Amino acid sequence: MMYNVMIVEDSKPILRNIKMLLETLSFPIRVAATATNGEEALAALKQEPIDLLLTDIRMPKMDGLSLIEQAKIANPDLKVILISGYSDFEYTRKALNLQVFDYLLKPVEREALEEVMGRVIDQLDQQMSKELLDLQEIIHPQCETTPKQGEEFPPLFSQMMIIMSKQPFTAGHERWVQVELEGLVQDFFAFHPCRVYTSQTSYQFIAFVNKSALEVYSSVHECLESMRRHLVAHDIDAIIGGQLLFAESGNLPELYHRMSSILSEQQRLKQGIVLDTGNPVSMARSETGCLDPVQESVFVQMIQARQKERFALKLSELLDRWAEENVHMTEVDRFIGLIVDTFAHLYEEQGSGMRLGLELRSRQFAQAQSYADFCRELAEWTGQCFDMLQSHVRKSKAILFEQIDDYVKLNKYSQLSINDIAMKFHVSPSYVSRVIKNATQITFVQYYTRLRIQEACRLMESQPDMKFKEVSDVLSFSDQHYFSKVFKEYTGLSPTDYKQQMSGIKTQS
Repeated sequence: MMYNVMIVEDSKPILRNIKMLLETLSFPIRVAATATNGEEALAALKQEPIDLLLTDIRMPKMDGLSLIEQAKIANPDLKVILISGYSDFEYTRKALNLQVFDYLLKPVEREALEEVMGRVIDQLDQQMSKELLDLQEIIHPQCETTPKQGEEFPPLFSQMMIIMSKQPFTAGHERWVQVELEGLVQDFFAFHPCRVYTSQTSYQFIAFVNKSALEVYSSVHECLESMRRHLVAHDIDAIIGGQLLFAESGNLPELYHRMSSILSEQQRLKQGIVLDTGNPVSMARSETGCLDPVQESVFVQMIQARQKERFALKLSELLDRWAEENVHMTEVDRFIGLIVDTFAHLYEEQGSGMRLGLELRSRQFAQAQSYADFCRELAEWTGQCFDMLQSHVRKSKAILFEQIDDYVKLNKYSQLSINDIAMKFHVSPSYVSRVIKNATQITFVQYYTRLRIQEACRLMESQPDMKFKEVSDVLSFSDQHYFSKVFKEYTGLSPTDYKQQMSGIKTQS
């Protein structure tokens, strides 16, 4: 990693001497620019990314202190080493208030320069390491963050950060790759340093460009709008957000997530937009196309009532209204989420794990090539969900009862409750009750009690020496008297009469 250094000194012999000394030091630095006064230096700073500034105090046109003050506005992270004479010590004290890293006395000696440069390079390395770690948190793991040999890597907080997300329902998926986007963005910003990274979100890229790129524009918004038109001209429609970065902007990952969240909230159904995310005034959101709770409940009730045709009609009306009002994508996503939740709840009530499949399918809608394709796919999908629901109702009840019947028969000797069965099969107790009633025409209690009485009869026949209390206990009846009462209700005979009847039949045979 090479750091760019600028030397500003009105004495050309002194400037040449400092440049020569720097070039003999074994530090990763490059003298990228020199200047003989503050105005010249400030103009060069806007054109060239500079990491370290070495400047004299007394200079014509603009002195060193004014230069430092102006340079720090453009790049708060800029490291500055002041060059001064003994007579300028009062100026040096003022410069320390401008967060100057250190100062060197004239004539500059190699040993003193090397010591100060060693410390400032350590700070630059630490700063760069933190920036690279922050960057790695927000970009795709396969993106390369280490600068290539000879490649300039300006400090992130001396740049403008731009997030580009693909506008839904537009073609050109094949164009949304890093090589393609990086080439187009770098072409747009021409000679200004720029890097483009793939983010961890599908069809989203993050770019950093030197602030000097804004000089020909009146605002960040104008720059981004011009960039969006450039991308549209190459068949790429995007929603673009950007803002200038400063040291006080805060943690880079937090800033990225805030910007990305703003883009998601502002994204509309049709045509990409641009946002200066650092300017709250430009992001006023008008609420259009929103479904109120009553309207939402109508769609939910239609699904619950299996009203497929009525739902399709209402959905078509809603999709037309969305297009007319150019609604926010968050409203579209929220409605689809409501549909997924409603269908998934009905499926799960019947013992099916369909939610994940529904969610995965619903996420594919935003990749439709056009809004018309989206409307068609959404209508087809909801129709399929209704068909699956009806089919699942018929099939699942029979299958679930078979599974419940097997489970109950294996647990005849336990005290099973309807809640136990519901937990076992991940359905509601009321659904278990309906399934059993549908298959047997009796309630769960009657069904379960009948199975246990049938088992009592089998035990009494196969093991005639068992006492009634033993039979009652093994089948988890509360007591022998209750067992006898229930036994008579289901068989028409008391346990004693039943046993005698069985003995008579055996004797006759």
